[in-house]
Amino acid sequence: TKISFAMPKSGFVSLKIYDILGKEVRTLVNEDKPAGEYLVDFNASGLQSGVYFYKLETDGFSQTMRMLLIK
Repeated sequence: TKISFAMPKSGFVSLKIYDILGKEVRTLVNEDKPAGEYLVDFNASGLQSGVYFYKLETDGFSQTMRMLLIK
């Protein structure tokens, strides 16, 4: 799976995957990034089928999205 996002200005970015119970299962990005568009690979091998959430946080912005993993 690929997760895309764009940064209008440079800043710290955190992109994490959580299971349905809110437990963090993966950290995909946790660093400073320059402004631009990004495409992050998420390899779900080792995870069970089900509902997961990914949370993107930057300076002054936070967004949580739901995804369904079907194997």
